[in-house]
Amino acid sequence: MHFNQRTQDALREAGLDVDDLKRTSEAVVDSTRQTADELESFFADADTVYSDMEMAHSTAEFPEHSVEYLDLTTHAAEMRGWLRFDTWGAYVEDGRILDDGLVELTLGPTVHDRVRFARSRERL
Repeated sequence: MHFNQRTQDALREAGLDVDDLKRTSEAVVDSTRQTADELESFFADADTVYSDMEMAHSTAEFPEHSVEYLDLTTHAAEMRGWLRFDTWGAYVEDGRILDDGLVELTLGPTVHDRVRFARSRERL
């Protein structure tokens, strides 16, 4: 079970028993893996994406990126990985599907920001 002790205690006080906690924990794990799979598919199906990332070397409001791959691993509710573009990459600390054709990744060192990605500039 991935809930820390304080969270487990609070959930028990709210009326959940050990079996409820286990089912809830498993649901979180499944949801995290499903989201990671959907994010990887989003980038695998696109040669080019656009973002709202602020980039020092770009004057575009929504820069264009050639995508090589997104590789994510999950552990309980945590999602981490690497997003590789044609000439650079970024560490991924988390991510979510916003809606069809729009995703958000939390990028780590060098970027340190939440960045939205879409397959077209219009979606941003």
